[in-house]
Amino acid sequence: MHFKPIDALRRPFKLPSRVSKFGKLEWSIPYQPNCKRAIEDRASYACVTVLVSTASARTRASVDTFAIAYVHDGCPEYQPPPLPQPPLPPPAVYGSIKPGTDCPTSCGNIAIPFPFGTKLGYFAAAHLYLACMPGTVLPVLELTSRMVVSDISLDDGVLHIREESEPDGFFSGSGSNSALYSLSGKWGVVKWAVDKMACEHAKLDKSEYRCLSSHSECIDVTDDGTLKHLGYRCKCSSGFEGNPYIKDGCTDTNECLQPDKYICNGICHNKFGSYTCTSTVILGVSIGLGSGGAILFLAVIAAVVTRRWKRNVEKRLRKRHFHKNRGILLQQLVSSDESASDGTKIFSLDEMQKATNNFEHTRVVGRGGHGTVYKGLLADQRVVAIKKSTRVVMSEIDQFINEVAILSQINHRNVVKLHGCCLESEVPLLVYEFVSNGTLYDLLHRSSGSKQDGGVSPLSWKERLRIAIEIAGALAYLHSAASVSILHRDVKCMNVLLTDSCTAKVSDFGASRLIPMDQTHLVTAVQGTFGYLDPEYYHTGMLNEKSDVYSFGVILVELLTRRKPIIENEQGEKQNLSSYFLWAMRERRPFQETLDVHILLEEGLSEEEVMCVARLAEECLSLTRGNRPTMKDVEMRLQLLTGRRVARPAGQEQVAPLPRCGGDVPVIGEHGSRQFSQEQEFVSSLQVPR
Repeated sequence: MHFKPIDALRRPFKLPSRVSKFGKLEWSIPYQPNCKRAIEDRASYACVTVLVSTASARTRASVDTFAIAYVHDGCPEYQPPPLPQPPLPPPAVYGSIKPGTDCPTSCGNIAIPFPFGTKLGYFAAAHLYLACMPGTVLPVLELTSRMVVSDISLDDGVLHIREESEPDGFFSGSGSNSALYSLSGKWGVVKWAVDKMACEHAKLDKSEYRCLSSHSECIDVTDDGTLKHLGYRCKCSSGFEGNPYIKDGCTDTNECLQPDKYICNGICHNKFGSYTCTSTVILGVSIGLGSGGAILFLAVIAAVVTRRWKRNVEKRLRKRHFHKNRGILLQQLVSSDESASDGTKIFSLDEMQKATNNFEHTRVVGRGGHGTVYKGLLADQRVVAIKKSTRVVMSEIDQFINEVAILSQINHRNVVKLHGCCLESEVPLLVYEFVSNGTLYDLLHRSSGSKQDGGVSPLSWKERLRIAIEIAGALAYLHSAASVSILHRDVKCMNVLLTDSCTAKVSDFGASRLIPMDQTHLVTAVQGTFGYLDPEYYHTGMLNEKSDVYSFGVILVELLTRRKPIIENEQGEKQNLSSYFLWAMRERRPFQETLDVHILLEEGLSEEEVMCVARLAEECLSLTRGNRPTMKDVEMRLQLLTGRRVARPAGQEQVAPLPRCGGDVPVIGEHGSRQFSQEQEFVSSLQVPR
């Protein structure tokens, strides 16, 4: 028979009331009237043991023996009673304050949490012992021989059981005091306690107090029917779950993982021992504001870092360009010349960007073959023209720097003033004075908006002659007055700027070259504008000052005819204006076919004076360089043709007579040298601008 400590709590079995507690039942063997007759019938005689008394009809064992008379040798000889034995040790204590290390945790598919157990030393009290018995399929967990446990709940303090047979009275009566179990409500649910003590008394004995977990609490257990106190049990505090009967058995409950039990109409946030619920609207606004602020902050940080990184990269790049463009060399050249350092400056790229609003396209005032010109305003309120070159070949950088140094020394009223340059960009930038009234090309060939006279602005002969003299004076200065001869190499109407008073200024020295005094020419790649290009330079590649003279001759023809350098002839073919003019001069075509109509209609104009300018233009356009005059000769002859007043010693002024082209006008020698008399040389020298 299997022993359960819980069986000791059962009540004694009760007999029916109709049976006396001390009643006596007598019995006998029938079929024989007395012992004598029974002995005679040996076949059916039941007293087979030798030590049997037959004093009555009833068969019984001898009173002096403790035996069974109905079996062979069932009545042994008398033996004296055994000596008294020492008392048995006290029964083992059932219970443990904590589970063993190898405590079984399940029986079949039923979990067995401490304080329950199936072995001695693995349960907290004797009444919490459960038996794991073999079953038909899986082992079953028994509370008693008739009760099978189907589930154990520590939180609710109940056992779920099922009865295997009729109730045996173990839970009969709600006031049972034999154990800590009581029936709650109906069969199948048993309420239990871990100890019989009340919570207030149990907490005083720390060695026997069963609620060991730090986040647990004690709960008194009472009988549901009588409300009689049965003991106490333990439970994890609110917000915790687990086993309160073992140390640190109660852990934090993640309420967010149990939405059916912990309702949250929003976003759930688990906390230690509790949880919070945030509204989705507030959360959305908070997340939006937080995210927006974080993104904005990160964007600002990224922008600052990127800006600083770009500045550092740009500084290094500008420094590299400055060295590549020979900025150190130019600084030395400018600092060594006091006259140049006063008016010439090396600008930074920041100054140029600020002056042109970062080279805005609305600031563009002109485009040419050598670059783009922007209008800019410097910090000292000077209006300047900033020329950004298209490209500069590395092999020409040194020559470019030398040209800048030379041009910075030029101080002529008819040459655009160079204020300085910027070498921090990939291509150097040149800073000139700004001339606001357009170019000579605009004045001669573009419509003024009026329909009279072909829609172009009227231009008097005096103004044409003055412009020609100013251009010739500037070119003569470049060729001879500077320390090194400067060849412009791209003289044309588009490179002659006009001020508000129509004063001519030669500009655009992007194609210019320097010729030392001991050289007569340079051999370079042909560069210039068709219509103005010297034919001999075009065929030979040899450049000298007479190439600029040829280009000036084309400008003179434009002033005389007011036609563009490339025209269409009678057959509709493209033809150089210079070729047409030379043909007309050789064929002695009438002036009406070649000259501008405004010149022909001007009153008081001498035809001989116009013819002298035409002959001068013809000499400048000579296909042989040796037959062309120098720019100084051209300037002197134009000055004499103006008829300006010559100062007299007595203080009177007299208009000089108009020279005749056939005799009094200076003629050009075989090699282009001047042939003046001493008096003419003195008079002409007084009229040259200083």
